[in-house]
Amino acid sequence: MVGINHVALEVGNVEEALAFLSEMFDVRLRGRGPGRAFVDMGDQFLALSEPAPGDGEARRHFGLVVDDVAAVMAAAERLGAVAGKNRFRDPWGNLFEIVAYADVQFSKAEPVLRGMGIDGAKTEDALRQLADKGLA
Repeated sequence: MVGINHVALEVGNVEEALAFLSEMFDVRLRGRGPGRAFVDMGDQFLALSEPAPGDGEARRHFGLVVDDVAAVMAAAERLGAVAGKNRFRDPWGNLFEIVAYADVQFSKAEPVLRGMGIDGAKTEDALRQLADKGLA
């Protein structure tokens, strides 16, 4: 595990949730969609979404950054976790979304990466996203 990329919360109304958060924080939107909003937190983000009608599956989850997605997903399946693409539920129902360090804006300082034994390489897209925000 390298860190947490994002946290996804379900809210009754995205506009009300944004207004609530804006009273406490300097909210900067990363993006929007119908019933969804993404709030930047530096190189991490908070995803807000309204439940879809008839959606029995909760969307609340967190994005866990790892250095080897395939190894994590294989271990989750081996342990009997209900797994799909890059997500799994642990035995207690928590939903994990597994994302590769190389592919996302989330970044650690070089000394921390060295101490963790991670090379820290980023894709061009991730580097562009960081540069666009002045974080590269």
